[in-house]
Amino acid sequence: MLSVLRNRTYRRLLGAQIVALTGTGLATVALALLAYDLAGTDAGSVLGTALAVKMVAYVAIAPAVAAVADRLPRRALLVGADLARAGAALLLPFVDQVWQVYVLIFLLQAASATFTPTFQAVVPDVLPAERDYTRALSLSRLAYDLESLFSPALAAALLSLITYNWLFLGTVAGFLASAALVASAVLPGPARSSPLASSSPTDSTTASAPPTGSVRTRATAGLRLFLAVPQLRALLALDLAVAAASAMVTVNTVVYVRDLLGRSAGDLPPALGAFGAGSMVVALLLPRVLDRVPDRAVMLRGALLLTPVFVVLGAITEAGGGSWRWPALLAAWAAFGAACSMVLTPTGRLIRRAVPAEARTSAFAAQFSLSHSCWLLTYPLAGWLGATAGFRSAVLALGAVALAAALLAVRLWPAGGPAPVEHEHAGLPAWHPHLADARRVGGGWRHSHHPLLDGLHAHG
Repeated sequence: MLSVLRNRTYRRLLGAQIVALTGTGLATVALALLAYDLAGTDAGSVLGTALAVKMVAYVAIAPAVAAVADRLPRRALLVGADLARAGAALLLPFVDQVWQVYVLIFLLQAASATFTPTFQAVVPDVLPAERDYTRALSLSRLAYDLESLFSPALAAALLSLITYNWLFLGTVAGFLASAALVASAVLPGPARSSPLASSSPTDSTTASAPPTGSVRTRATAGLRLFLAVPQLRALLALDLAVAAASAMVTVNTVVYVRDLLGRSAGDLPPALGAFGAGSMVVALLLPRVLDRVPDRAVMLRGALLLTPVFVVLGAITEAGGGSWRWPALLAAWAAFGAACSMVLTPTGRLIRRAVPAEARTSAFAAQFSLSHSCWLLTYPLAGWLGATAGFRSAVLALGAVALAAALLAVRLWPAGGPAPVEHEHAGLPAWHPHLADARRVGGGWRHSHHPLLDGLHAHG
């Protein structure tokens, strides 16, 4: 898996992702303490609203950025987003009103909604060989999981030496370091459509290049891609299934640990860590699995696995007592993490195959926006149902959402999609990125991949 780190550009991009995630983790801890200082016992309400503001920024901003992203230098866009995030984080220690928190969180997350889809669209151009890209996706998943474990521990260590306001400076440093790493990397430009690509008919696995025209037309191009391609429609259903499980973990872990099981606050990190551990184990195993097993099989099985885990969680919830409930909860959270990772890790491969290269930015922006729309639905559902109707209702409702979404994904994703096609390219130079995994034969290059609609492949 680590062989992709030999690529200097990708190595710097991964480093930028890691330091930015670490800074974000520090900000999460500091923001909770800031909310308590400003609102006291109403801090939960402040954080809930801040989370909603974050999701609204993600849903609204990412498609708008996609409308102009391919017309701007990628490196400048990424560096500018990092600097904007650093500026917003730098102002957070000085706020003294709750509304100021909401404004700065919106600005910070709007910059994140610019950075993340653009970053996701760059990586497959940096690593054009599918084997390398698959390993990069697993490393990215590991970075997210490790951040969820490392950042709280780092924050706890720092808080023993400094006040929480100084944690925001760690956030600023993380974003500035990310900007520096991106600025030092040589990034490929966005792919452009060619006459062959634009005149070729679409097939069942690809979509045509996003249209030019008004800002509104370009902003909705990614959404139209998702509606047009069966695999991407299925991906939206899979995102909803994942959101149902992750919302249960994110919102209700503390209540399960402290109230339902009556355990100490010290047991909260291991519970959250179980989710991350399950996800990391799968992320480590998936590169080899995906070399042999289709994405469809892995992702749909991950989504369907969520339902039996919800059944186990229901048993834990209904049981009146018993020491078995604590290890059972850890196992359920680890299974949730593993199942979610089975869905999330191959997502980039699916998008890369489903759309032409020049449409990737729009597609990744749409995925970013639509997936967070799912969380915008499931986060309040997990919190409000758990608080007002009890955990049984929350488990039943979110379990039903996960099951319905998984079954919908099975129905939407056709089972017999086109297999990889072996073919030759003549006339391409040896350094061309599309030939990264090709072998020399006669006067050309031979390799195989799933059907693509671009200027390099004619379709009859």
